[in-house]
Amino acid sequence: MASEHIERKLAAILAGDIAGYSRLSGADEEGTMRRLRALRAELIGPAIEVYRGRIVKTTGDGILVEFVSVVDAVRCSIEVQRGLAVRNADFVPEKRIEFRIGIHLGT
Repeated sequence: MASEHIERKLAAILAGDIAGYSRLSGADEEGTMRRLRALRAELIGPAIEVYRGRIVKTTGDGILVEFVSVVDAVRCSIEVQRGLAVRNADFVPEKRIEFRIGIHLGT
């Protein structure tokens, strides 16, 4: 029986979602979507590009991104979190868009 050659690669996967998204949308769906689109265009997307990430999947409030380096995934996460802190400064806590991020490294 011939053995199959399976090519594997090491990748870092960033999984992110908005904490309290249902609550935010319930209180102001249009405003929440407008702010989320702006965050993706102005902060999240550019950070992913700078750190050589590739968006694998998006959902209403979530994202999966593949990076070739775990260091790039962590640096991207830090940049996004810092940018969110600046953007959230003018909002009361219950109206802030806070992004939860997890990173997994594997093959």
